[in-house]
Amino acid sequence: MFDKILTHLAPRLACKRAQAKLMLRAYEAAQASRLYPFKLDQSDHNAQVTRASVSLRAQARHLEQNHDISSGILDVLVHSIVGSGISIEPQVKNLSGKLDIDFNRQLLKLFNHWTSCPCVSSQADWHSLCRLICRAWLRDGEVLIRFLEGRLPGLRHPSHLPFSIDILEADFLPMDLSNEAKNIFQGIEKDRLGQVVAYHLYSTHPDNDFQQKTTAISANQIIHLKLVKRCHQHRGVTLFAPVLRRLNDLKEYEDAERIAARVSAAMTAYIKKPKDGFSPLAMQSANQERHFEVQPGLFIDGLNPGEEIDTIQSNRPSAMLSEFCKSMLRAVAAGTRTSYSSIAKDYNGTYSAQRQELVEQAAHYNVLRQEFIASFIRPVWARWLNLMLAANKVQLSPSLDKGTLFDADMQGPVIPWIDPLKEVRADEVAVSAGFKSRSQVIRERGGNPLMVGEQIAAEQSLEKPE
Repeated sequence: MFDKILTHLAPRLACKRAQAKLMLRAYEAAQASRLYPFKLDQSDHNAQVTRASVSLRAQARHLEQNHDISSGILDVLVHSIVGSGISIEPQVKNLSGKLDIDFNRQLLKLFNHWTSCPCVSSQADWHSLCRLICRAWLRDGEVLIRFLEGRLPGLRHPSHLPFSIDILEADFLPMDLSNEAKNIFQGIEKDRLGQVVAYHLYSTHPDNDFQQKTTAISANQIIHLKLVKRCHQHRGVTLFAPVLRRLNDLKEYEDAERIAARVSAAMTAYIKKPKDGFSPLAMQSANQERHFEVQPGLFIDGLNPGEEIDTIQSNRPSAMLSEFCKSMLRAVAAGTRTSYSSIAKDYNGTYSAQRQELVEQAAHYNVLRQEFIASFIRPVWARWLNLMLAANKVQLSPSLDKGTLFDADMQGPVIPWIDPLKEVRADEVAVSAGFKSRSQVIRERGGNPLMVGEQIAAEQSLEKPE
């Protein structure tokens, strides 16, 4: 009846209503029910991040500090993405199209010298700095890196080059600073096209001074490394967001089982009274305290008629604890892009099963590593090389191809070997068939082809008879 009335009063609205009914009939998943409830949030994704990001970040930090599994997940990710360091191999060529080995070696030597102390605080080398940045990026969902260039008042660069970097955690970028009139959203100022113009940052951590003001820092001085899953998302969200509840429940459950096991491990005995009441002798000594010293071979001769001594049975931890934790850890691994074996330290299985898991998991690590390299490592390399050229620290010969000046090959941690003999034979066959080059194999194993070639040549010269 309502549809008929609506057809006469508002035909266009009646058509939309009928169309919506047809869609609901076609897609059962769009119909909420008691057995299939779902939450529908059509609000802007940036508004969702504003409401939840700070809380999610605080929970992730709490788990990292107080939960061994959560801290281990971050360790696995950081070691798999950065490891002992991401190697940079310059690939500058000359006009004939060949690599200029001497110039590339010179660049690498100067860069390694700068990376011994790149941080403005002088508290970490390049590789330690990369691990700290990667950890903050995954745990908090975002991290900011600021470039400090040239001679600035009160700043003394720790390296020979007037170029340093500083790490700023997400707290330095206020989440609640928004002004649509000035195109400022969550502390980030953008132009009409959506390109970032400046970041409005606190000078110190906001916990130190709640009344402090922000300072606008130009976007070309900041790298904003963030984890996003939606287009046009201003701020990042922690990697733990989908699994925070599961991790908290797992932590509480394991704590309860551990405490219950400790209680059960403490042997407790009690005196069982007769069901038909106390005897006159028992009534007489009911209020008297009795003590039994427990020792091996104990003989008890102080019980009243009808009394028995029994112990509380220990049945904790639960027999289902192990399987339950395994299923929870598998779900956590799926939500954090890690492997179950890595976070649970459970390496049971055949070579084929372990190899399959390793190959599939390497794809996830490679995606995160390439994002880390593209968003942080390459911009730092380009910035450093520009300053080296501006400071005349590097001499360019006329034979160099200027178009390849910023080319570099960047490699992260290598995939560990499960069976070294099988892996080496596979690489040997691939090189013999022409599917791979020896340089590619060396890079995949974390080596530098130039250095390996020099070492082989040096060993061969030593082995030659005089």
